[in-house]
Amino acid sequence: MPVPWFLLSLALGRSPVVFSLERLVEPQDTAYCSPGLSCHLWDGDTLCLPGSIVPVPGPVLVPTHLQTELVLRCHQETDCGICVRVAVHLAVHGHWEEPEDEETLGGAADQELEEPRNASLQAQVVLSFQAYPTTRCVLLEVQVPAALVQPGQSVGSVVFDCFEAALGGEMRIWSYTQPRYQKELNLTQQLPALPWLDVSTYGDDVRLVLNVSEEQRFGLSLYWNQVQGSPKPWWNRNLTGPQTITLNHTDLVPCLCIQVWPLEPDSVRTDICPFKEDPRAHRNLWHAARLRLLSPRSWRLEAPCSLHAEAGLCWQALGGGPCQPLVPLLPWENVTVNEAREFPLLKGHPNLCVQVSSWEKLQLQECFWADSLGPLKDDVLLVETRRPHDSRSLCALEPSGCTSLPSRASTRAAHLGEQLLLDLQSGQCLQLWDDDLGALWACPMDKYIHKRWALVWLACLLFTAVLFLLLLLKKDHVKGWLRLLKQDVRSGATTRGRATLLLYSADDAGFERLVGVLASALCQLPLRVAVDLWSRRELSAQGPLAWFHAQRLQTLQEGGMVVLLFSPGAVALCSEWLQDPAPAPGAHGPHDAFAASLSCVLPDFLQGRAPGRYVGACFDRLLHPDAVPALFRTVPVFSLPSQLPDFLGALQGPCARRPRRLGETVEQVSRALQQALDSCFQTPRAPGPGRTMGPEAGDQT
Repeated sequence: MPVPWFLLSLALGRSPVVFSLERLVEPQDTAYCSPGLSCHLWDGDTLCLPGSIVPVPGPVLVPTHLQTELVLRCHQETDCGICVRVAVHLAVHGHWEEPEDEETLGGAADQELEEPRNASLQAQVVLSFQAYPTTRCVLLEVQVPAALVQPGQSVGSVVFDCFEAALGGEMRIWSYTQPRYQKELNLTQQLPALPWLDVSTYGDDVRLVLNVSEEQRFGLSLYWNQVQGSPKPWWNRNLTGPQTITLNHTDLVPCLCIQVWPLEPDSVRTDICPFKEDPRAHRNLWHAARLRLLSPRSWRLEAPCSLHAEAGLCWQALGGGPCQPLVPLLPWENVTVNEAREFPLLKGHPNLCVQVSSWEKLQLQECFWADSLGPLKDDVLLVETRRPHDSRSLCALEPSGCTSLPSRASTRAAHLGEQLLLDLQSGQCLQLWDDDLGALWACPMDKYIHKRWALVWLACLLFTAVLFLLLLLKKDHVKGWLRLLKQDVRSGATTRGRATLLLYSADDAGFERLVGVLASALCQLPLRVAVDLWSRRELSAQGPLAWFHAQRLQTLQEGGMVVLLFSPGAVALCSEWLQDPAPAPGAHGPHDAFAASLSCVLPDFLQGRAPGRYVGACFDRLLHPDAVPALFRTVPVFSLPSQLPDFLGALQGPCARRPRRLGETVEQVSRALQQALDSCFQTPRAPGPGRTMGPEAGDQT
């Protein structure tokens, strides 16, 4: 079933506003009045004859104010039209007449005067409505009890539903009584001229149906109405005639608004935001929200709409379990979307995380420092609470709570309480936060775990020594076996090789063939080479950024090397990123891992973590090493094949082959690269901004 429909309209003035219109399912006209009053709508319309003003015989009901409201009258579920609801406010006008000679009339006059004062008042109120091409008059009968009759006082109102009208026209409303005791009230207003829009949902789709004539041209815009800053456009089209636009339910967010305007000079635009209370839109907003680390001490909550959220730091233990908030020392604070915030910390730690909750429900959690400072550590967090008169207390934060130190509890921190206090006094703990209220300290627990296993390791070493002595006694029998074992170990180490990740910009198909030749040649060293040419199916499934992040993390964790192959296109792309680190999405090819990788590579170079983990390379005659941006020349940049021996030595590192065997490999790789280079210069190159997918770049996964 469709959700309530909304109408795009203009306020009955100059300023555009939006009405969420009530729907009337009754096809017949109705009337109702304020509590205490009784009213009746006469059947059918009446003649519009105001008549002349007559004298007021005593207290009578007269209309004092007219009020209108737009509603929808629906004859069927999807057949609705504009209707005008009119409210007439009534008041008592006139006074009771006093007898001329009270002494002469006596008790008889008092009795005659008391009878009308205890009677109720009745009035016949006429509503006249004109809006081309409609003219109607209806008669409302209203009765007010005697208790509410106070001369000059308002008694309530009577409401009529409703006069049907057309969009864009002018309406005039009059109200008077029969007989008429005063000049009739009148009201003139302009009805909306814009089309009305149905917003309905069927299943997972949201349909925007604009019911306009086939010749009418109008503009339609979807945008995010952000509280801070100007609205952010999302979709904009100029359309003609009736239109049905389908949105996926995942696109809905509370601040998604719709703007409609006729394509005419100086037209006024009308806005509506129909998804403010939609539960799906609020769920989608949290799915789209992200926590981003801006610097070692600042972060930001990014979302398309404003959020009611609170954020706080928590401590994530290595063994799993929920992240424990650091309250009351670091209480939760309100968060403003897309606004940078500072961490109240002295230093970062992998186990420190940021939690964001809304209405006491956890929505986001991010451990910012896990990437830059390594994985979670087996550290215990000591919470120091300071009190007046220089007194303080210490406790260790554990899954079961904060254990006081020293303590006789049966927890790990309690067993090591004295040692942890000694570590704190000797400066072996890292201070993360310091304030007048207290401090936070991270104390390593690795050494205590090692002590537990010291006896086990000692026993293993003793057993190994005894076994070695036995083998020496029978060395002739095991010499052959040791020789075979040594060969197997060497063979296994050689086969495994060092992990190497090649990153390049696909300037054209010839350059891709050149990269493929280099990758195949490096596999003969041997090196375990990863390149997107050989992983395109995985690259398409995961996306360039996710694929590169996984390959880079695996390569660096295994002590491997990331090779940046620079070409003219790569140099241009790096320069573009250095000038604007947030290029427009979709500006590069769908498989361009080099473009996607720059967002992760640049921080390593900017923070000085690149040496020993990255090397650069370029090809003779294609690019001179001096053309590489200065930021990337903080690591060795080799020109191939002229500097191939140094390049291969840097890739192999301490596990390099013996000089004779390395020289043979250098000659083979050099010949293969030279042939590929010659072919690259002989074949006409077709430069382009993105990767060209030729037959030679097939899926080799």
